[in-house]
Amino acid sequence: MHPTSSADDVSAEVEVEDRELLMALTGTSSDRLRIFERTLGLSVGLRGETLLLQGDAGSVALAERVVSELLDVMSGGTVVQDVDVEGSIGLLRRHPEVKLRDVFAPIALSAGRGKQVCPRGLAQRHYVQAIRDDDVVFGVGPAGTGKTYLAMAMAVSCLLEQRVKRIILTRPAVEAGEKLGFLPGDMTDKVDPYLRPLYDALYDMLPAERAQTLIGRGTIEVAPLAFMRGRTLNDAFVILDEAQNTQVSQMRMFLTRIGLRSKAVITGDVTQVDLPGRTRSGLGDAVQLLSNVDGVRCCHFSSVDVVRHPLVRRIVEAYDGRDARAARHHPKSGHDDGDSDGDAAADATPGPQTTSTPE
Repeated sequence: MHPTSSADDVSAEVEVEDRELLMALTGTSSDRLRIFERTLGLSVGLRGETLLLQGDAGSVALAERVVSELLDVMSGGTVVQDVDVEGSIGLLRRHPEVKLRDVFAPIALSAGRGKQVCPRGLAQRHYVQAIRDDDVVFGVGPAGTGKTYLAMAMAVSCLLEQRVKRIILTRPAVEAGEKLGFLPGDMTDKVDPYLRPLYDALYDMLPAERAQTLIGRGTIEVAPLAFMRGRTLNDAFVILDEAQNTQVSQMRMFLTRIGLRSKAVITGDVTQVDLPGRTRSGLGDAVQLLSNVDGVRCCHFSSVDVVRHPLVRRIVEAYDGRDARAARHHPKSGHDDGDSDGDAAADATPGPQTTSTPE
């Protein structure tokens, strides 16, 4: 259903000479045009190679700009997804000074796959820049914001460019609300289920055979956090995933393993702590303690940065809203995660001064 028109509406036509780009932008059966209608309150149609826009002047102008800049991004080889269309509308509405070409600029090329890895939004762009500039980076925010995926892309890029000699991927072996009981097999069999998300991201960056060869040589190591104790990690790119499930002592142990010429990226969501009882989360504690330490960058993501199915963003917002209402009525309920600014960070859109997409 098209939005109701009014006497104050204006119309505009956007002609796209490259029909392939136009079809890629509008999607199958022009279904992406409905995104413009839903998010901007426009009436949008397609006649031949011309987009027809009708609505209030501000929305029409924004739609024209989004179309123009997305076509520019796509002409450079970047594949635009449904979530990118909706995200680009929101991004340019909030930050009109931003250029989409700068945001979607590729950061890496998946070895052997020929697929560009690009930030999907301003928060992801700031996150990538933080990883380039600083040796310890925290990526904190809801699932689906690209924290682990982009960290993996940067790690593989650094390895292929010989800026590090190895990649170490780790996460705490904490069950997500279920007691799995005895697990059969050797140590690898027991911990692999906890580390599977890291393998998934790795295999999306490298062909499986090459990844397995690098793992066999020890160039890429995937291990539970407990195996980090007592080590010094030099010339390494280290990713600690699901860090909200570290205890304070574990986080301290991990951060003090970082050696010379190394980078560490710590990712997690302080709203999904699976530690027992009121155990303090090492992630929230570290973000609070280290956010002003030189060389450490804390990047916060929120629901507007979700780059999975658009419904995931709305689901995150629904849970965040309920948690915020509960916090107002019961301010001391829930986990003591030590993240004094966690709630604020979940609602804030990160800006350049506080550097903050598929995971």
